[in-house]
Amino acid sequence: MIQSNWIKVGMADLNVAHMTGVLKTTGLGSCVGVTLYDARTKIAGMAHVMLPSSDIAREPNFNRAKYADTAVPDLVNRMLQLGANVARIQAKLAGGAQMFAFSSQQETMRIGPRNVESCKEMLHQYKIPILSEDTGGNFGRTIELDCETGILYIRSVQHGVKEL
Repeated sequence: MIQSNWIKVGMADLNVAHMTGVLKTTGLGSCVGVTLYDARTKIAGMAHVMLPSSDIAREPNFNRAKYADTAVPDLVNRMLQLGANVARIQAKLAGGAQMFAFSSQQETMRIGPRNVESCKEMLHQYKIPILSEDTGGNFGRTIELDCETGILYIRSVQHGVKEL
């Protein structure tokens, strides 16, 4: 997608857009790109979630966008402040890959799948339906959410471009 109105979402970051622009994040390996969209108001949001739970945060003023359990509520709240309605918000997910093979299947090594599970649980708490997802695998992704259409473009070296 060729676009001049990019709105960058960095790693462990989140951002929102209204009416125009394309939210974009790169480097989704085990991280999950949570995208939310209210089609009526054309309010979009994206979070680049790195870890499933803020329970492991050591500092009192941690980066809330880094963790699924804090990023999703913050993203929803930012969208509501712009005029979105939680009853109309729909989600699409990408990422959550298992980037490295481990000889053991320890729970702590399943970062990608645990990130996906945690993001889904948070969306479930808000009763936000997940329209589609491109999660898992063992490859990285770049995603772009078009604020005008709600289309999520997913790019990867292995699979080219997908539209959700």
